[in-house]
Formats: sequence, structure tokens, C-alpha cells
Amino acid sequence: MLRSAGSVWSVICAPAADRGQLVDVVRLAGDTDVAPVVDVIDPRTLMGDPLVCDPLRADGPVARVRTPDVWEALGTAVARQVIKAATARENYRRFCETYGERYDTAVGPAWLFPSPETVLALSDDEFKAARMKFFRDGLRSAAEASLKAADDWAGMAGEQLAAALQSVRRIGPWTAGAAVADVTNDYSLYPFADLAVRTWARKLAPSVDWPKPEPEFGRLWQAMAGAQLSEWTLLTLAWGVRHATGVAL
Repeated sequence: MLRSAGSVWSVICAPAADRGQLVDVVRLAGDTDVAPVVDVIDPRTLMGDPLVCDPLRADGPVARVRTPDVWEALGTAVARQVIKAATARENYRRFCETYGERYDTAVGPAWLFPSPETVLALSDDEFKAARMKFFRDGLRSAAEASLKAADDWAGMAGEQLAAALQSVRRIGPWTAGAAVADVTNDYSLYPFADLAVRTWARKLAPSVDWPKPEPEFGRLWQAMAGAQLSEWTLLTLAWGVRHATGVAL
């Protein structure tokens, strides 16, 4: 479920014959036709070390839907801070189902991420009940900033948007980079040396002598990926999700 240009869209994905994904985007509410953008990243175009590229090619293309609403991308990134991905997914779903708008889709009910107005109206006890107490102050700060700057953010390019988001209280480089990557699908802006990338790179290509410290890993990863930093990073994260959960989008 996503907001795009004032309308609400369901995004339903299914496996395709080429090992990629079929993505069906359907408008559920609103009167604008600006649907979320779906990017397909084909690993057959990868260049570089076969120890990394060959397993990514073997998994086939990855489809990823951009999140058009900067507030939703930022709020989601805040809710992913510090914790494991599986816990973040569970928290996200609970938060949406408790406080987000519900819509009926072709595959059952789904919920939007709560609006900034809704987040600002929640009490401390309501955050605690949703197991989101740790993220309360960050979400409130992001919601306040979104209500003031959403129109400005919508017109910004990736690096400019990342800088603008870091001016928001409690939003650091990791959160800003993750949010902007979500909005643009440009994963050269993602914090590409973070724990998730390091973890999946080691599992993807265990024979590579990956440095343990984050800065050294980042320098090596960037050098190996070259001009395809976005593709390497996005496909590696998708490979990790697929091999952990069976699904990568």
C-alpha cells in the first residue's frame, strides 16, 4: 500500500516466468493517475568480480517499487533504526494495522503507513502499546518536519533530499540515506557499508576477504562495484531478503 500524488495504490507482486516479478499496481482511492514507479534491476548487466556477480545473476531480475511519499519513506527508515530487519518488519506491520488507514485489495485488507497528523496525535502510551516507544521521538520529529517541508522535499533530487532530511532533528546519515534510496531506488545513496550489506556480502561471496570494520568494507565495496554501486547494493540486499524469507522485491 502506497500513497502517490494524493491517491492510494495497492501493489501486488507475483513470481514471473523469468524468475523476476510481475507487479500489478491498482488505484484504490483518489483521482490522480500518478502511479508508483516500478524499477526492474537485471543482474545480467552486472560487471565485476564473478564471486559476487555470478550468484546475483543466478537469482534473476529484481523488481522494486519506489515509495513516492517522502514522509512514508522517512518514517519507515526511522522505524528501522538499530533493530534487526525481521523485528522492523513486524513493528512496521503492527504500527500500520493499528494506526494506518485500511483498504480492501484483491488479496485482502492492507493498511497505509500512518499519516504525520496521526503520528503527532498519538500519546506516549499509544506508542508504547504499539511497541514503538523507542522510535517515538524520531517519528514525531519526522512528522513535524514533513508537515512543514513535504512540498519542498518532493521537488528535490537524491543528494539534495538526503542533506535536507539530515537537517531534521534525530535524523542522521543512515536514516536519511535509507529513506532517499527508498524514494529513488538509487542505492548508491543507501548506507552501503551497513550491517545488512556486510552480512549478505559475506554470505553471497564467502571466499572474498571482506574487511570487518565498516569503513574498510565500504571502501572495498565501492571500489569493486564502481559505477554500478546502486545495482550491486540493491541486488545484494534483495538476494539477502530472498534467501532469508523466500521473497525479494
